[in-house]
Amino acid sequence: MSAQTRKERERAERHQRIIDTARELAETQGWEAVTVRRLAERIEYSQPVLYSHFEGKSAIVTAVALQGISDLTVVLRQAHAEATSPADALSCVTRAYLDFAAANPARYEAMFSMNVDLIFGLDAPQPLIDAFAELEALFRPFVDEADLGARTEVAWSAMHGLATLDRGGRLRPELREQRLAILVAEWLAAVGADTA
Repeated sequence: MSAQTRKERERAERHQRIIDTARELAETQGWEAVTVRRLAERIEYSQPVLYSHFEGKSAIVTAVALQGISDLTVVLRQAHAEATSPADALSCVTRAYLDFAAANPARYEAMFSMNVDLIFGLDAPQPLIDAFAELEALFRPFVDEADLGARTEVAWSAMHGLATLDRGGRLRPELREQRLAILVAEWLAAVGADTA
């Protein structure tokens, strides 16, 4: 292994360590606790080293969000693959989405609630395009291509709303499965699909 390759590998490992440490700190103490100084102390590097990887906290949160979106895409893809029908996929993927949000509250907040340096929409980075494509795949069997984008955005908004309200303790936990069933039934009714 050349010295250059080793340096590149070490830099990539340090870069990932910063992201992982920020995510872990945010999950245990909230995003307010994540500062460049605190991260430098935790990973035992100087602040200038962190700044050689990221311009500041916003860039670190953005990196956490991008990795979270990539991880969410994998989870959604797996849930979709395990479904037994297009209607079952709606339920499986929505449950996986909500479970991911509940299990990763700080990461989910970085992905979809915090002010990050990400562009959503048509000019989004590839991880966001991939995640949205997984959601679109749910509705493709039910709607025309012309309605697919809008239908997916409305469905995503509903999932995000449930995830956010649930995370904030605004919804009754004992009604979680009932909410999920109602949401999927409403989607299927809206597209005139058979729920069997």
